[in-house]
Amino acid sequence: MFARTSGRPPSRPLADRLLDLLGLPVGDLLRDLVYRRLWTSILISSLGGQITMLALPLTAAVLLHASPTQMGWLTAMEILPFVLFSLPGGVWLDRVRKLPVYVVGEATLALAVASVPVAAWAGWLSMGWLYVVGFVLGTVYTISGSAAQIVLTQVVSRDRLVEAHAKNALASSGAEVAGPGVAGALIKVVGAPLALAVDALLLLISAAILRGVKVSEALHVHPEADFWRDLKAGVAFVRGKKLLVSLACAVGGWQMFNNAAQVVQILFATRVLKLSAQSVGLSYIALGAGTVLASMLGHRISRRIGPGPALVAGLATCGLGWSVLALAPANGWGVAAFAFTLFAFGVGAVFIFINFLALRQAVTPVPLLGRMTSTMRWLILIPAGPGALIGGWLGEHVSLRAALGFAGVGALCVAALAWQLRTLRLLRELPKVDEEEPALGAEAQPGVPLGGAAP
Repeated sequence: MFARTSGRPPSRPLADRLLDLLGLPVGDLLRDLVYRRLWTSILISSLGGQITMLALPLTAAVLLHASPTQMGWLTAMEILPFVLFSLPGGVWLDRVRKLPVYVVGEATLALAVASVPVAAWAGWLSMGWLYVVGFVLGTVYTISGSAAQIVLTQVVSRDRLVEAHAKNALASSGAEVAGPGVAGALIKVVGAPLALAVDALLLLISAAILRGVKVSEALHVHPEADFWRDLKAGVAFVRGKKLLVSLACAVGGWQMFNNAAQVVQILFATRVLKLSAQSVGLSYIALGAGTVLASMLGHRISRRIGPGPALVAGLATCGLGWSVLALAPANGWGVAAFAFTLFAFGVGAVFIFINFLALRQAVTPVPLLGRMTSTMRWLILIPAGPGALIGGWLGEHVSLRAALGFAGVGALCVAALAWQLRTLRLLRELPKVDEEEPALGAEAQPGVPLGGAAP
């Protein structure tokens, strides 16, 4: 029997047909199956992250009646692993395959957040328990988060990194539009601790999707590799790049004031503006709207004015938002100011990070990506812990408004200082990588055996 033939072209995959309906051009990154799988995982993980972002501090503030200082310590415990583990973690990452680290990290996050509803059910839940959970989350973000950033460079060519980071931010911002409303409803129905169980499920789904991502990775490990020498090489590379030093100073300063604001933001909403947990969740939709807008326009704006000026604009936008909230009255206008602050933060943070991540990856040779990523994360988060503690202290001993004012004015000052740096102000396009980088040392020598590629 002969097979029937027809003049119709073979049917196309459903995903491609959906992308056609959305009007995406043929060369769009989402047309690539591997990147689309990675992007889907980011979307699902981000949706769960929105639940944790609300449920964890609300568990502390509402259920455990945490003080501003305790909220500061909770944030500091999430930051501490970056200070402790970033540099050695970067050396280790440059010796192992990054995708498995990323997958295990998502699964570990699921276990950590799932422990909160279990502890609440068993009667063990306390601020001490949340401190431990925060430390575990920070540890995973330190190692797995760096691995995730490097995996992107294995999927996307360097000249499309700003576009890729913008699309990743769009996935996160899409979650930020839907996530807060879902989180607020969940928290109202089942309580903040139990809502974290939903995040755990989403993280497991994300890990399962990531397992199907196919990347080819060659490990650049010298047979006589030395841990301390390699660690120093990564730090020396960052120190020797004026652009990386400028980025670390600008984004590190912003992190101090960002964490000062984040510590008191939920407390201000619940205790000064008298918002319910569900209302806080609905207000966070403004954050998603800001990130969606910035994610859609960020790549084009960066290409038009340059990644350096776009990053500085993001710093200033965040500072403006916190300054407005510090002056907001405790009425309906104050609620509007809270939503505006979240919107401004969404816009500003996307402008900062799509350019910050693309710039630092663009100038780094592949064998140094792990150490560069971890060194930069270490540098920018050193000020974050003190910022969280200062914000908590100001919120408890002066006022919540004082903490927000400190964050807003400080971020605006950082933006003004960053604009004075010629390496940022005059940066109009992504720089090129120097493959002859001296910091590579023996790893750059011809004839050095390298690890095999992943299947």
